[in-house]
Amino acid sequence: GYRVSLHGNFFGRNDKYVTFPVYNPRKHIKLDPPLNVQSNATASKCQIWWSVWNVPWYLVEILQYELQYKEYSMSWEVALNKTPSSSLPRIEIEATELRSGIAYIARVRCKVSENENSYHSQWSEWSQTTVFQRADLPKLSEKILNTTMQLLFIPLSFGTLLYLFWNCKLSSSCFLILGQKVSPALTFPRQLLSFNHSIVCTMGISR
Repeated sequence: GYRVSLHGNFFGRNDKYVTFPVYNPRKHIKLDPPLNVQSNATASKCQIWWSVWNVPWYLVEILQYELQYKEYSMSWEVALNKTPSSSLPRIEIEATELRSGIAYIARVRCKVSENENSYHSQWSEWSQTTVFQRADLPKLSEKILNTTMQLLFIPLSFGTLLYLFWNCKLSSSCFLILGQKVSPALTFPRQLLSFNHSIVCTMGISR
């Protein structure tokens, strides 16, 4: 700790004022803002990452960040805040939180985590901004659609032919299968053929 006092000459006399009887620098930290803020937006999410500068190594792992983002044309007063779940300098925004076709702008600030007892700091200034926009969902091209239809047509055609062939084979009234004549003896009962033969003979005798 340190003792901080103010010395000055006031109305011709030297005075000393004790500003902080005990001042501990590690309890009064203000970090530089993050820099190199970048973003990459897809149809499912937006990834934002950054880096820190002039921060001691023993503080890097206990930092907490706050991301603020909004529609580009709106004021920062209506911006949304998001806090990463870890001390890693990156965060993701789900696509459901973003409107399609709208440009967004984001910025980041940092400070020592509030869960840390050895150090304490206030928020840094906001970083420079990054602009991003959610990508539209990919559309199937006409070529891919035609290829898909062709691939579906082959098994459907084969299945239809197999279905017709199976029904024709099982049908007792089918006489032709694939251009070959089927014997009536394989189709009609033997008793019915004998009966028809007797009728033909009887008709011949009557004449």
